[in-house]
Amino acid sequence: MSSTTATLQDLDSVDAFLNVAATETVPLFEHLEFEFLLEYDVFAPASRGRTRVHQPPDLFRGFLHCYYEDVYGTRPVARELQHGLVWYYCGLDKPPSRDTIDRFLTDLEHVIDDVFQRLVEQAAARGLLNSTYSIDSTHVEAIQYNDDASWNYDSTAEEHYYGFGCTIVSTGSKIPIAAEFTQRKQADAETAMRVTKDALAVGTPIWMLGDSAYDILEWHDFLLEVGIVPVAPYNPRNTDDPLDIEYRVEDRIKEHSEEVQLKQSVLDETYNRRTGVERTNDAVKDCGLGHVRARGRVHARTEVFIALCLRIVVAITNFERGDDPGREKLTL
Repeated sequence: MSSTTATLQDLDSVDAFLNVAATETVPLFEHLEFEFLLEYDVFAPASRGRTRVHQPPDLFRGFLHCYYEDVYGTRPVARELQHGLVWYYCGLDKPPSRDTIDRFLTDLEHVIDDVFQRLVEQAAARGLLNSTYSIDSTHVEAIQYNDDASWNYDSTAEEHYYGFGCTIVSTGSKIPIAAEFTQRKQADAETAMRVTKDALAVGTPIWMLGDSAYDILEWHDFLLEVGIVPVAPYNPRNTDDPLDIEYRVEDRIKEHSEEVQLKQSVLDETYNRRTGVERTNDAVKDCGLGHVRARGRVHARTEVFIALCLRIVVAITNFERGDDPGREKLTL
């Protein structure tokens, strides 16, 4: 049960009900417009058949509200949006049915990457990104009925889990700017390159940080060629003749410049900022990435990206209200 639902049961007046609904939901939508969802062909009115009773921007607000209130899955989301003024403050004319919720999620699958990117652009326009990007992979647990998930090993937690993975590039105050949903937690070189290029389409940082899993020659050389310094610990297990270096860039920089020298103290200091991406992962998990309830890979991926979108919405809302964008909740 969401915190809104639990709180509403304890209220003894309509005014109190209105206050809770307003403070819990409305601030999320004060500074952002989602009308751009109407531009997508997938949401265009059908030439034949029933017209849409509920508009995509309003349903998207409904999902953001539910994820903010720790409500996940089409059935729980449909139940949450049945409550009094919750659906009203999301912009809906009446409560949507579970079929409507499921159909919207299915349609959203086709455009969720672009929706996420539009929100990233809004964060960038507000100056919420900085000159250091970090890349990391995290685990995404799935329900046992999701036949597309698989058993994976999380080396960080030193335990097995059933689910998927997600590779995220973040910057600034716990803001994800690029991501990819993967079958396993550990991303391969192809995924690392794709997500990195997506992040650079947003802006060009000075530094790109990754752990030893990103001791990938192609990744380092690509970043150096475009003028970005990659900082990832050297993994001596990748060779029978290990080099006497701490970071792979100490060796690769020689292939790109004879004049540039990198002090290890500077690399150490810069690499210590990588903990920011771990905090971003935790923040996104609080937004729903850690609670994927969908069956199937495609629906699960969409739910992960909704969580990523919510994290950006919370950061932008806090910024616009004069609060710390890194806060994981709104100040009421």
